[in-house]
Amino acid sequence: MYSFDPTDEQKLIIQTARDFAAKHLRPLAHDSDEQSALPEGFLAASWELGLATGAIPESFGGAGMTRSAVTGALLLEELAYGDLPLAMAMLVPALVAYPVVDYGSNRQKTEILAALTAATFPRVTAALVEPSMDYDPADLGTRATLVDGAYVLSGRKCFVPLGTNAETFLVYAAEGGPGLDKVQAFLVPRGTPGFTVGSKEKNMGLRAVDTVELVLEDVRLPAHARLGESKGVDFARVMSYSRVAIAALGVGLARGAFDYARDYAKERKAFGEPIASRQAIAFILADMALEIDAARLLLWEAAWQLDKGNTATKETYLARMYADATALKVADNAVQVLGGHGYIRDNPVEGWLRHARGLSTFDGMATV
Repeated sequence: MYSFDPTDEQKLIIQTARDFAAKHLRPLAHDSDEQSALPEGFLAASWELGLATGAIPESFGGAGMTRSAVTGALLLEELAYGDLPLAMAMLVPALVAYPVVDYGSNRQKTEILAALTAATFPRVTAALVEPSMDYDPADLGTRATLVDGAYVLSGRKCFVPLGTNAETFLVYAAEGGPGLDKVQAFLVPRGTPGFTVGSKEKNMGLRAVDTVELVLEDVRLPAHARLGESKGVDFARVMSYSRVAIAALGVGLARGAFDYARDYAKERKAFGEPIASRQAIAFILADMALEIDAARLLLWEAAWQLDKGNTATKETYLARMYADATALKVADNAVQVLGGHGYIRDNPVEGWLRHARGLSTFDGMATV
């Protein structure tokens, strides 16, 4: 049975994330969304927190901390409470760091983890989602074929975060047919023949994050480019960690939208009294609070299962689906509580609604 009391270490991480979100995320959220760009110096400032390097072994320059999905979920909720796009941007290096730590060969760890523990924000990212109506992580259209001792990759990717300036891409591709057990990950250097990085995508939400499309046309890679080389990756577990991360981001976004709508309802007066005293508004707020708590409990259970060593496919899937729906519902209700003011861009609720709409498409864009 898991405990609802965070450890002293988790309390410190929660407070650190909360302080960073209040100082560096929420105040910058509106302008970064309007300008469709990350604030100058933001990634450098976020990198100093060491969020992606904590679980890297000391022998490779990291802190050597034990990786915990529960701790990661607590962290990501606080960051997303500040701003979801900025939180996702600052955590992109973890998309490469964690799989390399878990599945990388000694050669890959030596080559990749050195860049991930450097003083500057690393130019790495991962690519999973594909621009197809029938996209399915268990049946990727991007294929990898072993030919004469080398891998040949062909396909397309989209929603690749911070891809414009990335130098190394962790590309997921199906090797041998459909099924989660057939998906492998390949380290693709920028400039590899046949590998094209597209221009920045114009998204409804997540506008501050630079996401791009990738095109792979018979990209030929040495055998050691496959993560883990002979053993490969446990993609089902990779997806479980990603679902926990997206769920945590969704809970954080929902909590931010709820708090803003609740405070507005207490201050906004109509007919001589706060609108929060009106039954219709009070019931909406109560339902929002209920859904957030339910989503958080599903999230914690799923993260706890992962920390026990289980793949937790069902638990993480349920947590992700419920958190996606909760974030969208709560953000939409926050706009409703604000009425006409909720439709104005000076209030953050319309932005939260746009971001929440995209949560269900963010496969592989975050991890814990």
